Amino acid sequence: MSLPSAKLQDLFCEPACEKNQGKDANTRRQGCSKPLTPGAAAGGCAFDGAKIALQPITDVAHLVHAPLACEGNSWDNRGAMSSGSALWRTSFTTDLTELDVVMGQGERKLFKAIREISQAYAPAAIFVYSTCVTALIGDDIDAVCKHAAAKLGLPVVPINAPGFVGSKNLGNKLAGEALLDHVIGTAEPDDAGLCDINIIGEFNLSGEFWLVKPLLDRLGIRVRACIPGDARYLDIACAHRARAAMMVCSTALINLARKMDERWDIPFFEGSFYGISATSQALRKITDLLVNKGADPELVDRTEALIAQEESIAWSKIAAYRPRLQGKRVLLNTGGVKSWSLVDALIEAGLEIVGTSVKKSTDEDKERIKQTLKEENQVFESMAPRELYAMLSQGKADIMLSGGRTQFVALKAKTPWLDINQERHHPYAGYDGMVELIRQIDLAIRNPIWCQVRDPAPWDGHPVLNGQLTSTTSPGPTPATAKAVG
Repeated sequence: MSLPSAKLQDLFCEPACEKNQGKDANTRRQGCSKPLTPGAAAGGCAFDGAKIALQPITDVAHLVHAPLACEGNSWDNRGAMSSGSALWRTSFTTDLTELDVVMGQGERKLFKAIREISQAYAPAAIFVYSTCVTALIGDDIDAVCKHAAAKLGLPVVPINAPGFVGSKNLGNKLAGEALLDHVIGTAEPDDAGLCDINIIGEFNLSGEFWLVKPLLDRLGIRVRACIPGDARYLDIACAHRARAAMMVCSTALINLARKMDERWDIPFFEGSFYGISATSQALRKITDLLVNKGADPELVDRTEALIAQEESIAWSKIAAYRPRLQGKRVLLNTGGVKSWSLVDALIEAGLEIVGTSVKKSTDEDKERIKQTLKEENQVFESMAPRELYAMLSQGKADIMLSGGRTQFVALKAKTPWLDINQERHHPYAGYDGMVELIRQIDLAIRNPIWCQVRDPAPWDGHPVLNGQLTSTTSPGPTPATAKAVG
């Protein structure tokens, strides 16, 4: 059973999205993504988006009901990390064949796969993902999941997000709808408190949420559920008892945050843990929401004391890098919350921003960036690779911070590059994360390899290696000599 078209339309008209509500009625109904061109790469489908949004739930078995190719490239999802079970990194698929489709064996094969996973792995739950093929042939995964849950005695959750319904971002939101319909509110915690919060849209990339959680622990603030980064199924099932929530990535799961506010009175705000000032502001906002919901007002004073202490430590560590990085020019090619947060953070550390993308950024963040950078030409929605290359090869930036897609542009221009998107290997969130980011920038710029790759190649200008003999070049042996030697 596929998702009703009316529910899809509701996701296109998300009332909590400032960008969406700024459109006229006709434009809003078209959704957030440009129409897809058949046969063209769209940067991810709805199934991909749903899998990305849910796979970091660590003790769940994620079963893709599809031919093998749909599950072919999701083993290591976005660099998310887990402190517990590694089950989420195991790929499960029903591996439908043409014969299964023709003979109508899809639903039977799905139930068999669910039963085998339950017996072999004993997961906390099984998430079953519909895909283009199984949705088109009409397999009713809702009915199979309901039957399997009753037979096996564990939650089996249908995720109706076949790729053809829309973009990756729509798939993120469909994942949130599945959690609302089948998971959140299905269990009751026995230890609910006045300082419980949810963190929504945090994926724990490179374990960076583990740099933030200790700060909350020191304040006595408990993270009831981090969705989806390093989450457990039971945590999410009990997430409706949190007192407040922080939205980290609004483009992914804002519908989840809004509906939890409507159903269970859990107020939320959008914040960022990238940058010293942004981290402090996020902690203050969390504290304010909890105090407004009945927490001890003394929590505000403890938060300010913690912020003062952690900021002092972070700035003292960054001060060691300031003389080495003062005036170094950075080109940012990223999007979303990282655009504003990193601009603010890098300027605080003494670096100069020569340009930044604002793709996926909110209008408020775009305005902040423009006020900070002053010059309009330093802000761009998107920049073609040839334009990035021209800027870097002309020496207008000392380093580029971006995702893996544009790393080869920087390498071709012989310019230092640092990954700040989901494939990165270092955590950059929180106070310690900001110090680590500055350290990595310094290491990248000071790496001696750049002096070597910018030098002429050994064969450039060498007469013999170029095939040009000069008068000083000694002739080779005569044929007689050569024969004697031989």
